[in-house]
Amino acid sequence: MSRILNHRMRSSLKKSSFTCVDKRAVAFSIYTGRSLLLHKPIDPSHIPRRKYGMLVARAVRGMLKIRYLLLGGAVGGGMTLNKKYVEWKDGLPDMGWLNEILPDNDQWDKFTTTLINAKEKIGDQLQIGPLTLSLTSDPRLREAGLARAAELRGWLAQRYEDAVAAAATNNASQIEPAPKIVNNLQSKPAPGQSSNSSAEEAAAYEKRVHALQQEVLTLQARYQRELQRLEQENRELRQQNMLLRQGRQPPAKKMKRSLIDMYSAVLDELAGWESGEAGRLPRVVVVGDQSAGKTSVLEMIAQARIFPRGAGEMCTRAPVKVTLSEGPYHVAQFRDSSREFDLNKESDLADLRKEVELRMRNSVRGGRTVSTDVIAMSVRGPGLPRMVLVDLPGVISTQTVDMAADTRDAIKQMTKQYMDNPNAIILCIQDGSVDAERSNVTDLVASCDPQGKRTIFVLTKVDLAEENLANPNRIRRILEGKLFPMKALGYYAVVTGRSRKDDSIQSIREYEERFFSSSKLFKTGMVAAAQVTTRNLALGVADCFWRMVRDSVEQQADAFKAMRFNLETEWKNTFPRTRELDRDELFERARAELLDQSAELSAVAAPAWELRLQAALWASAADHVFADIYLPAAAHAHGDMDKFNTSVDIKLREWAEGSLSAQAVSAGREALREEFEALLARAGDSDAAYEAVKRAAADEALARHQWEERALDVLRVLQLSALQDACVRSRADWDAAVALMDDALRARLRAVDADLRALTGPGFRERWLRWASATEEQQRRSHVRQELEQLGAARPSLTYDEVVAVRDNLRRRGIEVDNDYIRETWKPVYLKNFLTRAQARARDCKKSFYLYSQQNGGEKECSEVVMFWRVCGALRASANALRQQICNREAARLDRELREVLDEMAADPDLKKKLISGRRVELAEELKRVRQVQEKLEEFIEALNKEK
Repeated sequence: MSRILNHRMRSSLKKSSFTCVDKRAVAFSIYTGRSLLLHKPIDPSHIPRRKYGMLVARAVRGMLKIRYLLLGGAVGGGMTLNKKYVEWKDGLPDMGWLNEILPDNDQWDKFTTTLINAKEKIGDQLQIGPLTLSLTSDPRLREAGLARAAELRGWLAQRYEDAVAAAATNNASQIEPAPKIVNNLQSKPAPGQSSNSSAEEAAAYEKRVHALQQEVLTLQARYQRELQRLEQENRELRQQNMLLRQGRQPPAKKMKRSLIDMYSAVLDELAGWESGEAGRLPRVVVVGDQSAGKTSVLEMIAQARIFPRGAGEMCTRAPVKVTLSEGPYHVAQFRDSSREFDLNKESDLADLRKEVELRMRNSVRGGRTVSTDVIAMSVRGPGLPRMVLVDLPGVISTQTVDMAADTRDAIKQMTKQYMDNPNAIILCIQDGSVDAERSNVTDLVASCDPQGKRTIFVLTKVDLAEENLANPNRIRRILEGKLFPMKALGYYAVVTGRSRKDDSIQSIREYEERFFSSSKLFKTGMVAAAQVTTRNLALGVADCFWRMVRDSVEQQADAFKAMRFNLETEWKNTFPRTRELDRDELFERARAELLDQSAELSAVAAPAWELRLQAALWASAADHVFADIYLPAAAHAHGDMDKFNTSVDIKLREWAEGSLSAQAVSAGREALREEFEALLARAGDSDAAYEAVKRAAADEALARHQWEERALDVLRVLQLSALQDACVRSRADWDAAVALMDDALRARLRAVDADLRALTGPGFRERWLRWASATEEQQRRSHVRQELEQLGAARPSLTYDEVVAVRDNLRRRGIEVDNDYIRETWKPVYLKNFLTRAQARARDCKKSFYLYSQQNGGEKECSEVVMFWRVCGALRASANALRQQICNREAARLDRELREVLDEMAADPDLKKKLISGRRVELAEELKRVRQVQEKLEEFIEALNKEK
């Protein structure tokens, strides 16, 4: 608008030199920045108007675009539809096999023509089953039809047999082989003979056809069900495969466990607890004198010979917990093993007895005869009672010389500990064939259960007792509870065999039944029928066991709940901001940190390895370089540099061919150890609870680590090549050699000064500042040193005249010394003087590289620098080779050895307990176990209530 007004103003000024000013309109010019007076009102005709012709053109152009869009969409849609049709057609099943069955056009025309021609010749009768056709058969038609029918029948039979064979091959492990189907169609009478066949043959033929059809239908239905089952398994496997590819574990199928298995799992969790509520859950404790028949009674209840036997020797050396449960198969299995022993096979029974004996012998350690380690096994079978029995070693009255000194007391203490459980059912076994007064276990049982509220008395070997006892009424008095002072809930009499090892359980049971049915004592009814046979004993013990379990399990669950509350309260008060990690979890964290730090060895930068390896190599080789190369060569040369260089060449070569490679490997192992320990020290967030585990595992792995043997040969070749290079090519190399020589001389000079100070006593400054004083021996050495320094000799060994002169001078001062004493003092004095002069030569040679390079290595005054350059080159090449070996192989080998050490430590609970200890760990362990027991108890109680 401003431009329009300004343009209007300028146009009016050009047309008229003077016009009256219209003061009604004032505009602001963007060009002058000042207000302008408009002389006339704005003429609307001068304002440009918008032309609407372009709008129509744009609308037409948009309409024309639509046809292109429609055309493109139609073409694309048609191509997509054609593609979909092709894909659908390709997905249809292949029906090409029908071409082999159906005739083509020529064959069909030939067949119809023959049929029309044969219409006039109808006259013969053809009987096929119940159908009778009247037609005049053409021989060509008959031959063609029979040939086609035989071909079709053979093709169908072949297809069916192929399908059956394929299904049988795929499912051979799940289903029985398919029955072979006999093609009974061959027994069909020929058409030409149908008129002569009898009605019986036709009926028999129809019956065979019907039976064959039923057999085919049955087989087809069975294979259909099997295919459906396999398809379901295939779908499940595909789902599991997809989950595994995604990094997820498929959900495990939760198997339903029996009540007794759940209860046995609770007892397994409580194994090893010695006090508190741990041992208060019900179980059946089998006690008795040695050879009283405890094991035989337990085998009769389990219906299998599962324990080893010994002739007059102690067999049970450790508690054996046997969980009996009912199952379809008679099998046994250890708690910590996946193998199932078939108790119906004698070979598996023999293996089971050997395994039990082996576990018992392995549990006895430290020269002991019996052990408290529990051997847990489960026995399942048809008709077995559900209960948990613990077979204990037999109580002995006399111990033999091959037993430990505390065997008798250990057995009594173990038996008393199990019987002190107020919920334990005591199954007291008494040998009926010996005198009752010889029993050791009855008094022990009476002391633990004086009222007899949880004791069941079992009298074994009553068959022998009836034969040997003069007064069989004693058996009746025992079973009535009138002979022994102990009391019991029930009294039982059993027969456990005829002392034959090879007798089966079935034969023993039959012998037991025959004995009780024919015994005079038991036949007269003096003893109740429910008090005899192991079958009645098992039923009575199982009933008592479950009654005790139902009465006490709720109380035990509440006790563990209270224990858990107390432990959690203690943890919150003692370790308020710390996670509850038990010993295994702490060990796994230590393992993870160690392996992570071991993996960091491969990530250490090459320059860092080079510096550490060179420092380790020089620390290992410095003594040899000075004591065996530098000082002997200098002493042999006596200032002659040619002799010095020759001697250095010889000694360096001997060093390279001898011990240099071994020293390099030793330095590499030391550098690897230092770097690994540095990585351990940098782990600032490590928990102190498992620091001992990390340290022990690292030390053991480093101690086991050995360098590869072929590395010695590689190092030897590289070191020989480096030591032969006696030409310094750059100023940087020259300065590095001078620096190495100066540092080595300075370090050696400090060591020599310390040795002299120890020989001659403290110096002037130390005497006055630290109030130190020298001993008489040190004062004598000091006088000898002064005389030797005044002598000014520069040789490593003194001549006889020089020694005599020093000794005479000391004698004049009142000091008596011998020649060996003077020579012994001269060694450190000469070494200090030599090192001081060598240090001065090294400073002078630092500026002589130009002169050395101009003479092409002919400068002999600095031969010592060249020697140190050769040593430095050998060490540099060794460090480079060692660094490559560490990064390529040795770090990985150390990692493997560390993993092996950690695996061994994980399998040793005693070592873990020793390394990971403290109240924090013990409290976390107790909390973990109490929670596990409580959860298993609650699960068991829930299942028990459902069963009620």
